[in-house]
Amino acid sequence: MVYQPAAGARDLLPLDVAQKRWIEDRLQQVFHRWGYHRIITSTLERMDTLMAGEAIQRQTVIQLQNAEDEELGLRPELTASIARTVVTRMAGATYPQRLYYNANVFRRIWENRHNRQQEFYQAGVELLGAGGLLANAEVLLLVADCLAALPLQRWHLILGEAGITRSLLSVFPAHLQSKIRRAIANLDRIAIDNLPISEELRDRARLILDLRGTSSEVLRKVNSLDLDKAQQEAVKNLTSLVELLESGGNFPLILDLSLIQTIDYYTGIVFEVVSDTEGQARVLGRGGRYDQLLGLYHPQGENIPGIGFALNIEDLSQIILSTQQLPQAPPASDWLVVPETANADAAAFAYAQKLRYSNEMVRVEIDLGGRDAEAIRQYARDRGINQIAWIKADGSPSIEPLS
Repeated sequence: MVYQPAAGARDLLPLDVAQKRWIEDRLQQVFHRWGYHRIITSTLERMDTLMAGEAIQRQTVIQLQNAEDEELGLRPELTASIARTVVTRMAGATYPQRLYYNANVFRRIWENRHNRQQEFYQAGVELLGAGGLLANAEVLLLVADCLAALPLQRWHLILGEAGITRSLLSVFPAHLQSKIRRAIANLDRIAIDNLPISEELRDRARLILDLRGTSSEVLRKVNSLDLDKAQQEAVKNLTSLVELLESGGNFPLILDLSLIQTIDYYTGIVFEVVSDTEGQARVLGRGGRYDQLLGLYHPQGENIPGIGFALNIEDLSQIILSTQQLPQAPPASDWLVVPETANADAAAFAYAQKLRYSNEMVRVEIDLGGRDAEAIRQYARDRGINQIAWIKADGSPSIEPLS
């Protein structure tokens, strides 16, 4: 019998880990510079916690059951877990709270593909307790800073506004709104053409479908609509955000008010980070504002505004891999310490420890015996080790550099 990982699972070998850490370390440095602190939440969550926000479909959760028959699930994302943690464990915290994470998430993928991946790695942030223009701009500019640190060249941010899009859909018959929303989300013009609605409403649905492009063009189109006071204020706020983002002159922004796949979860801006390397679009991350989610977990139902994003480590890795920036091999050890005789073993361990705790971080291996001198040298060359320390019984070293 050949033992394999479970369907949808995979193992990360040392090179995979080195490449993953290369990305995560750079993202973490950016998070630190922006004043964010790492949070680690439980991999296991109660199903009622995961389902509270109605953003997660039950069938996508890998479910478990404990001895008390309590329904549990492996987290498919981090926002719900962080929301629960903040309102239940950080009651005395001052706001805003800037939190980030590097974590694995699990999703059951219901597609006709065998062994579809079900474990993923994400890095992201949650900015809690702050709403408005500056908080929105901080998170979007933080996304751009993350991608610049990797560095990722060909990408753009698709920005929508769930509140505006929801209000634009309110003119349609209630029993058809979900179908219209789905057709718009999937850019399905044929579905819109076949809906049992008036031609005037059909034109309205087509207009929403076409609210995608440069910020100036989309804002012009939406301002041409007959907007009520609340809609006008929302568009004004979106305009201010776009102007702030574009004031630097190099923010790759696409405005898209048809971006409504996650409209039930988010209450304000929503966005996707998309790469367009070699003509192929790939979603690298998603995020948005959720001002009512934390209230679902709060003992008194108090709403605390929030906004965040998650970047997909695997997708980032695939894009950066082609640029040859990722490590091409696991890190090599700096030293191989070899006891020349059996009575030099203790001295060799002592010398290796001295090297390990010298001025800076070094990797030091001990030769474990069973090889002659030439085999030891060949092992070091094969592993990219540049120096061998041959240790005598009295602890004196003989250093041999390898070219």
